[in-house]
This record gives sequence, C-alpha cells and structure tokens, in this order.
Amino acid sequence: MERRYEEQKAAMLAECEVSPEVFRGTQGRLQEFALPFAALLQRTEQKRHAVEYMSGLMSDLEHKNVESIAYRHDQDRRALQHFVGCAEWDHQPLIQELARQVGQELGESDAVIVFDPSGFPKQGKKSVGVARQWCGRLGKVDNSQVAVYMAYVSREGHALVNTRLYLPEEWTKDRARCSAVGVPKHVKFQTRHAQALDMLQEQSAWLPHAWIGGDDEMGKNGTFRRDLHERQEQYLLAVPGEMLMRNLEVGPPARRAAGRAPKQPFQRIDSWRDSLTDEAWTRINVRDGEKSPLEVEVAHCRVQTKLKGRVMPYEETAVVIRCLDEQGVTKYDFYFSNAPRETPAPEFARVALAAHRVEEAIKRSKGEAGLADYEVRTWLGWHHHQALSLIATWFLVLETRRGKKIYSGTHGSADSRRDRDGATSCLPMPHARANCSQQNASAKTKRGSTLLPLQIA
Repeated sequence: MERRYEEQKAAMLAECEVSPEVFRGTQGRLQEFALPFAALLQRTEQKRHAVEYMSGLMSDLEHKNVESIAYRHDQDRRALQHFVGCAEWDHQPLIQELARQVGQELGESDAVIVFDPSGFPKQGKKSVGVARQWCGRLGKVDNSQVAVYMAYVSREGHALVNTRLYLPEEWTKDRARCSAVGVPKHVKFQTRHAQALDMLQEQSAWLPHAWIGGDDEMGKNGTFRRDLHERQEQYLLAVPGEMLMRNLEVGPPARRAAGRAPKQPFQRIDSWRDSLTDEAWTRINVRDGEKSPLEVEVAHCRVQTKLKGRVMPYEETAVVIRCLDEQGVTKYDFYFSNAPRETPAPEFARVALAAHRVEEAIKRSKGEAGLADYEVRTWLGWHHHQALSLIATWFLVLETRRGKKIYSGTHGSADSRRDRDGATSCLPMPHARANCSQQNASAKTKRGSTLLPLQIA
C-alpha cells in the first residue's frame, strides 16, 4: 500500500511540474498587456501606478492591499494609496477596453453573458455601500458590501468583464453619508437587476452572445426577464423551486359545468418536477471523465408564468436539470427561458453549465487577483480597485491560455480545441463546430442512468 501511494504521489507531482518557458518573460508581457489600459490614463505616474498595482494583485502577497503592494515595490504607500483611493481617473474606459479584448479573444456567436451578485464581508459602517444584507460568502445576512458581476463565457474561456456596487436604499436616501464617501450626486438607487441591464447595454456590442444567464436571485424577478425579452435577449435564468407555472403541454381539466372552459392551474415548478416520469428526462453527456462519461438529465416544457400577479405576456420554457452533488445527493436546478419552443434539451444544458462558470471566475479573481483584498472606503477607491483587479485577472486568463498552448505543442497536437476551458467541453449543441463529433452527438432518453455532476474539471 505504501509503495503504491508513493508511486501515485510521484505521478501527481510529475503532472504538476510546469516548464520554465511558461513563466519566462511574464513581466515583459505584463508591461505590453497594460499598454492599451495605461493609455487611457492621463498622467504618467498614473500609468506607472496602474502597472505596479496590477503586478501586486497578481503576486504571491498574502494580503494584496495598497500597503503590501507598495512595500513590495519598495515605495512610499501614500502615492499608491492616492492613486487607488482618491485620484480623479475614470475606470469606465478601462472596463470598456477589457470588454473589447475579451470579446475579441473569446468571442463566439452563441456565448453566454452571466450576471451574479457577490458579497464582501465588511466591518463598520463607513465603507461605501456597507449594510446588513445577504452575503453569499457568509451564507447569511450580515454586514457586507454586494457587487453585481458580469461575466462572458464561451468555449474559448471565461472572464469577468464588468461590475456594479449595489447601494441599498438606506444609503441613497442619506446624501450626507453618500457625500462622505464620494458617491456622485447623480447616482440614485438601482436594483441589482437594473444594474445588470445597464452593464448589458454598455458592453453587449463588444461581446457576441446568444444567451443571458444568472442565478435565482436574477431569475425570480419577472420584470427582469420581461425586460430582457423586450430587448430581444434570449435568457436561461435560474429560479427558486417555489416559482409558479402553468403547464401548456397538457390538456385542460374536464369541464364540470357551463361557462368558461377551465385551464390548468398554476403549480410550483418543483411540484411539476415531482410529477415527471422517467421517460420525461433526457440524458446528456456533459464531458468525458477519467472512468466514465459525465452526464446530466434535463426535463422541460412550455409554460405560462406570472408577473406581479398577472400572467406574463409571453410563453416561457420551464427547465429542470438534475445531477449528483459532491456528496452523492441528487441536486435539482430550476430555470425559466424565453427560448423558442424548438430549443433542444442539450442546448439548455450547455447554457446552464456555462452560467455556472461565473462562480469560478469570481473565485479566481478573489483568490489570484485580490478582488476582495481592498481596504478602501470611498466610491472611487472601490471602483478603481475592482477595475484593476478584473484587468489583472484577464491577464492571468491570457497567461493560462498561453501556457496551455505551450503544453499542447510540447505534449500533443497543436489543435486549438485543446486549450479551451469554456462552457461545454463536449456537450451536444446546435452551433457546435462540425469537426467535434462528441459535441454533435445526439442526446439519449433516460433508461435508468446514473446522475453525475454539472461541472467541468
């Protein structure tokens, strides 16, 4: 047993070895990468500080705050603090350049734009936007800041491209409090859904896409879904299991008396799930695993839903995807979509899988580019830090892609498909490339299949 363990350990360590070629010239590539972003800043010292700050965000510092980064560069922290915390430079042009690059490098016509709120636990009451509100990182209501993130996901990769700080109404109603942290006078209260629509309007032209995704906080809002529909955006949005729907694919109840013909009653989407037979589920191969194919199962039907107590003015599709979680427990995800009636189950699975990548993108930005390590209190400081962190994360994405291409050339075919870490891997879908046979494989109806997790290794 001990010998076998040592052999397995040696094999794992060998797989972890990275060629020095991957890292050689990184600093030079960072300088070149930063040029189009730095060009959007007016002052020479701002251009220099932007590169220094991003370099610190990507470093191995334990705490990637201004003081630690300045110390790493052997500088007086005050200059860097001023640059991040209160210098008058606009982060929006940098965010637009980020979206342009992401769309150019990762763009595909059937990609997915995903919105996801994320919380930052904070102490005290003076930092901009801090309030007692739901914080997903803590799993409870607590003192925190919340931001809405916009991510872009394609087969070529995924990246965060924009963000908005959510200001609760208790903040926007207190102008003195807003003024103390530099919130501009024109900033009014916006729901997280309105912030998502603003970001979509700002950047959708740079990001070719066919779908909008989001978690159940985004999807449960019928007004948000309707607004996307009116903008001719196709969505697949997660919803809670208690959301009401009327199944349009079953006949009406029998008429009991004279009068208006009865309609199917509204029911919870999880109640509809419980009524499904085995034949209602479509089994889909998500990707090839080491021991066996990884699969999910999908059921869907045309439905009517409700908006503020009234029937939504257009039909939707209710989608349920089930799999096993890491503990082997069956997990169900529920969605509403405005996609056409003929949309196949594999396409819904593809988009749902893509939407899950936003969590990975946020986790990477927090873990590798200091997204949550800021110690600023002001409106400017928060947005400056966030913009530079998202840009730093994008550099890491590009470096990862570069490293994969190097290993692709060294250890196997140079086929560009090898370095994709995108939404589907090997999932059947209508717009798949013709030379990827597994992507175009037909889905099979379930016959006692084993459920497997909806995730990519």
